[in-house]
Amino acid sequence: MMLNGTPNNSLTYELASISSRLIALIIDEVALLVLSIFIGTLTIGLPDWAALVIGFTLNFVFHWYFWTRRDGQTPGKYIVNIKVIKTDGSPISDMDCLMRVIGYMFSGLALGLGYLWAVFDPNAQTWHDKIAHTYVVKADKQKREVKV
Repeated sequence: MMLNGTPNNSLTYELASISSRLIALIIDEVALLVLSIFIGTLTIGLPDWAALVIGFTLNFVFHWYFWTRRDGQTPGKYIVNIKVIKTDGSPISDMDCLMRVIGYMFSGLALGLGYLWAVFDPNAQTWHDKIAHTYVVKADKQKREVKV
């Protein structure tokens, strides 16, 4: 995947494999499950709507912190050495993170079709990637090429 940089050079990223994305997702979901169980014990007795708001907030804050403050890598993505970037190669912003987390819901609510979409997409983008204009790339495969 070639993403244009300055006129005199460009960045090249290798797209992350579907298997590495799946492994990262499983790791992150386990981490979120552990956090959710802990926070869930603190919220016993709250109305269902409050629990949903807390759950969404936890999910958003988790991803926001890692995607925007930790170089696009959640713990799962860090372990498998992949990261999330904008389609122009820049880091994702707070709003991009919100769009991606909302996109996660759409991807999952459609019986996982939004996640499966990456298998058939030429740029391996899921629905949440398309909504947020992001790619998931290998973190260690970045190269600077100089045009001569």
